Amino acid sequence: MRLLKPLPAQLDVIASGQEGLVSAAQLDAIGVDASWRYRLVHQCRLTRVTQGVFDTDLVPPEQRSRADVLDHLRRRPAWLGLLAGGPGSTAIGVCALALHEAKGLPRTLRPEVVAPDGKWRPPRDGIVFRKIGTTVTATFGGTFRIATVTHALALGVVQMRRDDAVAVMDDLLHTRKATADDLARAHELARGHRDVEATHPWWQLADGRAESPLESVARLACLDAGIPPDTLQLVVRDANGTFLGRIDLAWRLPDGSWLLVEIDGAEVHRAPQAVYRDRNRQNSLVSAGGSRLLRFTAKDLRSRMIMTLSTLLHQAGWRAGGYADHGRPAVLGTLPAALGHSL
Repeated sequence: MRLLKPLPAQLDVIASGQEGLVSAAQLDAIGVDASWRYRLVHQCRLTRVTQGVFDTDLVPPEQRSRADVLDHLRRRPAWLGLLAGGPGSTAIGVCALALHEAKGLPRTLRPEVVAPDGKWRPPRDGIVFRKIGTTVTATFGGTFRIATVTHALALGVVQMRRDDAVAVMDDLLHTRKATADDLARAHELARGHRDVEATHPWWQLADGRAESPLESVARLACLDAGIPPDTLQLVVRDANGTFLGRIDLAWRLPDGSWLLVEIDGAEVHRAPQAVYRDRNRQNSLVSAGGSRLLRFTAKDLRSRMIMTLSTLLHQAGWRAGGYADHGRPAVLGTLPAALGHSL
């Protein structure tokens, strides 16, 4: 049996930094010419994605199971656009945000890029080539460019649903990849884009205290239901000053007690160590008294969570805007009898 010609070692190095993708030009540079590429595709050792771009991972993207698969599937379209555009191309909008490693982006992104010459090109294989001449960029990946976070947001927010857009802005603030001034600047820049009118209220909803996109979506669900949290990431201590935890969403009830809510993401809370930690913290909070802790998952956010919280807050006589949030820790005391019952 004829042995297959081994691929150059440089191929894995290049592909690993580009979500498994390589360009024809990059392959040429390491000695894989057009005829060899043709044979590799015919032998199912490379997959042609679009003209001049190949995938070294033969598993279809939707069937991949790597640990970071969701982030990989968001970054891959960004790299596809850059490689299709060629050296000097610029990642923009949500693709640039994916390369900036922003959390909360939609699961599916459309490859979108500005070609090196800045001129519009007709779309091909789902890749959109845009003409945006005023985007401020930085060097990325050696021979490519990426829009700054501010300019990426200016275009990207209008391309997302509200929950995703706010979750992305929350994450950028939380990770300090953007400041409140950056968001204000991006909002001003966004005014020049089509369909921006509907997004104007979204920019005021960003809150860097949110520690995950799920928390952002939960907060927005509560806001839509007329029960916005009184505070986020509430530090809780017992009467002796011992730190008991930091709670995702919290409401101060009229009787002085707290209704506390934790949003459980599977990737964080599924590990055994996390389960034990969460259980111990919950036991400490319950033992301290003066609060009621509820936990919800992603599937609860627009249904069970809202129904449960709305009922409890209404029964407690809670009103929105009744608590002045100064960022002070909550000190738990004796559990009021009114909150002692179970759901």
